[in-house]
Amino acid sequence: MIPVQVLAVRYLANASPALCQALGAPKGYPALGLLTTDCDDATYIALDAATKASEVEVAYARSFYAGASNASTPNAGEVIGILAAQTPGAVRSGMEAALSELHRVGFEETHKVPYLAHTVSSVGTFLSKEAGVPVGSALAYLIAPPLEGMYAMDAAMKAADVKLCKLYAPPSETNFGGGLLSGTQSACDAACAAFASAVAEAAERPVEHG
Repeated sequence: MIPVQVLAVRYLANASPALCQALGAPKGYPALGLLTTDCDDATYIALDAATKASEVEVAYARSFYAGASNASTPNAGEVIGILAAQTPGAVRSGMEAALSELHRVGFEETHKVPYLAHTVSSVGTFLSKEAGVPVGSALAYLIAPPLEGMYAMDAAMKAADVKLCKLYAPPSETNFGGGLLSGTQSACDAACAAFASAVAEAAERPVEHG
C-alpha cells in the first residue's frame, strides 16, 4: 500500500458563524477540524469513518487540481477536508478516527500504475450522501488513472451484483477516474477484486492489438 501523508491538521474551537455557514457546516456545529493530505480518495474514506466514530459531519471536502505532485504549497497536498461538530471534543475525536483510518486505507500500485479498490463495509453520513445510499450500506470505492479506471469499472460492474451509484468520469481534479458501486459486502469485495485485476491487465499491456 502507498502510505498516505498527512500534511496539516488544525482545529477551530468556535469558528465564525459566517464561515461555518459558507463551508456548509450544520447550524449549531461551530467546532471545526481541518485536514490536508496527499491522497484525496483515501481521505474521503477517512472522513466518512469519522462520521461513524463521533458526532461529526463533513462540512467541506474538495480535491485540488492536478494532484499532490503539483501542490501549490508544501502542506496543501491533494485535498482538504473539514469536519464540523457541536463541541471541540467531538471534532477532535472525529479527526482522530479519520487519521487512524488513513493508516489502513490507501492506493496500491501495479506496473507503476496506482489504483484504489476498497470496500467500505458500512458507510457513514458522508459517503451515503455522495453515493445516494442509506447509512450502513456497503460500497466499493474504485479509482485509477483515466483509461485504466474506465476499463476496470466495466469489469467491476460485470463481476458482481452491484449498482453504479456514482461515476467519476475522467478527468477528475486529480486526473483520475472511477466510481462508487453499492451491493452486499461480498459483492463489493468481488467488484474490487475485478477492478484491481483489470487495472493490472491494462497497466501491463496498455496497447491492445486486434
